[in-house]
Amino acid sequence: MMDGEHRIQLELIAALCAAVDARAANEEIGVILERLLDFSKAHFLSEELLMRLDSHEDFDDHVADHAEMLDALVAMRDTHRVGGAALLPGHAGKLLAFLVRHIETRDARYASAPRI
Repeated sequence: MMDGEHRIQLELIAALCAAVDARAANEEIGVILERLLDFSKAHFLSEELLMRLDSHEDFDDHVADHAEMLDALVAMRDTHRVGGAALLPGHAGKLLAFLVRHIETRDARYASAPRI
């Protein structure tokens, strides 16, 4: 289940990167940001609930990563909403790199951890 959710999350970030790089309409970028933020909130909540049930030892650090990504998404969305500085392609790319690193490290450790 998590791999499917990660795939969707990565696809949304890739769509954001592509839209920003293509200088898509502000409305299109805004829709992608909202979808990505909503999906990420739901995914992180479900993942955190599972980790809590499993008493995962890396829980606090894992949740801190989630909070950092959500904070970055909210800041991007809010900046975009008020018509502030355009999203730089680097912001979306950094977000993608952060998520990939998170999945390859923290999520991989959780997936391989013994269950109670």
